[in-house]
Parts: sequence; C-alpha cells; structure tokens
Amino acid sequence: MARLAHKQNRTAMRKNRTRSNISGTKERPRLSVRISLNHIYAQIIDDSKQKTLVYVSTIGRKLDGSLTNKATIIGAELAKEAKTAGVRKVVFDRGSKLYHGRMKALADAAREGGLEF
Repeated sequence: MARLAHKQNRTAMRKNRTRSNISGTKERPRLSVRISLNHIYAQIIDDSKQKTLVYVSTIGRKLDGSLTNKATIIGAELAKEAKTAGVRKVVFDRGSKLYHGRMKALADAAREGGLEF
C-alpha cells in the first residue's frame, strides 16, 4: 500500500510542477490532455473564466487501432473543433505524462490541424 501511495504522490508532484508554469488565458487557452489505459481526453480551457471551450474524447466511440492511432484522431478532431470555436493558439498541458508516444501523436495531429503551441 505504501508503494501505491508513493507512486500517486510522485504523479501529483509532477502534475503540479507542470501546472505551476502553465495557465490558460483568453488569447492562449490551455490544452489539457489526459490519457488513461482505455481512453483519451483532451479539452481546451480558459482558466481566467474557468470555462471549457472545446472537449473531445474517445468515450462512446468505436475507434479501431491502438491508443496512439486514437490519439492522432482525437488531436485532429480537437483542432477542427477549436477552429470552429475561434481558437488558434494554445498552451499545451501534458499533466504528469512525458511528451512521448501517445502524447506526442496527439500534439502533432493538433499542430497539423492548425493549432499553434
């Protein structure tokens, strides 16, 4: 049990360290990404108003392939939805995850879709 608590504590510390430098504004909202074992969640948040502008996830969808392929699809859809909401530039919030693999695939797809960060 102590090992699990230690792991959760380290994850929370990494997340807080990342979030201490990142804040979303009206001009550059925050792109927050969460990747679980089964699903991918991405949302664009204006922290000054505490409001979610765009939200996309894999929940309730039949997407084939690995989670990396799903991350690419979610990144492209997020960029498309952000364009319709009038968002061009964002600040990328990766949370406690490394910028590697699925996180990188989502970010690259969002960049190809027109988001700048």
